[in-house]
Amino acid sequence: MQHVEHLIAGDWIAGRDPFTVVSPYDDTPVTTAPAAAPHEVAAAVTAARAAQPGWAATAPATRCEALRAAATALETGTDTLAGTMSAEMGKPVTEAAASIAAGVATLRQYAELGQLHGGRTLAGDPTALDFMLRQPRGVVAAITPWNDPVAVACGLLGAALVTGNAVLYKPSERTPATGWLLTRTLAPHLPPSVLSMLSGAGPTGAALAESAVDVVAHVGSTATGRWIAAAAARTGAKTLLENGGSDPLIVDRDVDPAWAATHAALGAFANAGQVCVSVERIYVHEAVADGFLAALAKEAAGYGIGPLVDVRHRAAVHAHVADALTAGAVAVAGGVIPDGPGAYYPPTVLANCTDDMRVVEAETFGPVAPVVTVASFDEALRRASRSPYGLAATVLTASMTNAQRAAWALDVGTVKINAVFGGAPGGAAHPRRGSGQGFGYGPELLDEMTAAKVVHLEEPPQGW
Repeated sequence: MQHVEHLIAGDWIAGRDPFTVVSPYDDTPVTTAPAAAPHEVAAAVTAARAAQPGWAATAPATRCEALRAAATALETGTDTLAGTMSAEMGKPVTEAAASIAAGVATLRQYAELGQLHGGRTLAGDPTALDFMLRQPRGVVAAITPWNDPVAVACGLLGAALVTGNAVLYKPSERTPATGWLLTRTLAPHLPPSVLSMLSGAGPTGAALAESAVDVVAHVGSTATGRWIAAAAARTGAKTLLENGGSDPLIVDRDVDPAWAATHAALGAFANAGQVCVSVERIYVHEAVADGFLAALAKEAAGYGIGPLVDVRHRAAVHAHVADALTAGAVAVAGGVIPDGPGAYYPPTVLANCTDDMRVVEAETFGPVAPVVTVASFDEALRRASRSPYGLAATVLTASMTNAQRAAWALDVGTVKINAVFGGAPGGAAHPRRGSGQGFGYGPELLDEMTAAKVVHLEEPPQGW
């Protein structure tokens, strides 16, 4: 059993109002954690505000070296942290370790980019000097999710810290010990109060979002993101939001249906479908639909996954499936809650789906692959774009023409052609509409964590 504490003003504090996290494998208690009260949030903000100017005045090379040391410490502690992550949210230990490795790589990436990040000169009067410089925004509140708790946190924390900001970190209430161990690993390499951690659920996050911070960076649901945006509009804080998605996958008529099914299974079932850019709906050309459905059902039957994060989330996932079945969808794989303890749910494939089903139009965030059959690539593009979300999309096609058309036509932040995951490490995601706003990754995140200042410098008059 892990017993989580807050990190406030450089001190670990037991806190009050504890809550318990149970294992999604067998329902046994694995973590107790306190819920930060408003006065504790306020104390953390005050301490961060006091510590931030000194950190901003620290040489960038020194900040980068601190981040490198933190990354090495995180790498060394992978086994313990992976076990805790698995116990809290159900990701198998080997997959949790891979996720932590991604977080280590992200910290190291920002440690390298931090020394290179700067402003630019402007083409002004040749007798003067005009330039833009980048300054840290101040205090950053980072509110992170449970589905990939270390990798996501390392991105936000790394970019904020290396650019000279102080950070108030609130991990998800579903993975508090994972966030606590991550903080205990990173904080010793930083000055006191430059990194704080506040445990808690919605009320703690609300108090943090409404506090006197300069940036609120949130990865989570669209509803919460919109509430944060409204709160930030009142306080004047900048918001970075990566929120919900209903990412489409288009299967063109010219691809091998068995090959397409392997990609669809990976996109829909990896991490039990609990990935921000999971495949949430599939549009398959009628010419290959039968073969694709048969192959995807076979993939689902043999696909090994861990449990969902908890039984509450499993109930929400199954409600989408049950509604679709009632409305005429057919389960060709899965679709039934298994007996026994834990929050397991089988990889599920639904045929005969329509756009008005909740499992298609909303974010299910579980191992569910709803399949819609279409008559043409144009129809697939049109229906894939009919969504309030704009996170990512995938297209499987042998046609370079259709690939280029999709890249332009799909109104999302990321378009992937012939692969559901992957991409260069410097790639930046820029979600749209209900999926959020602002760059959440890549070098551009350093710009988001800093403010530009324009300086015009002239010589004083002669003779002074």
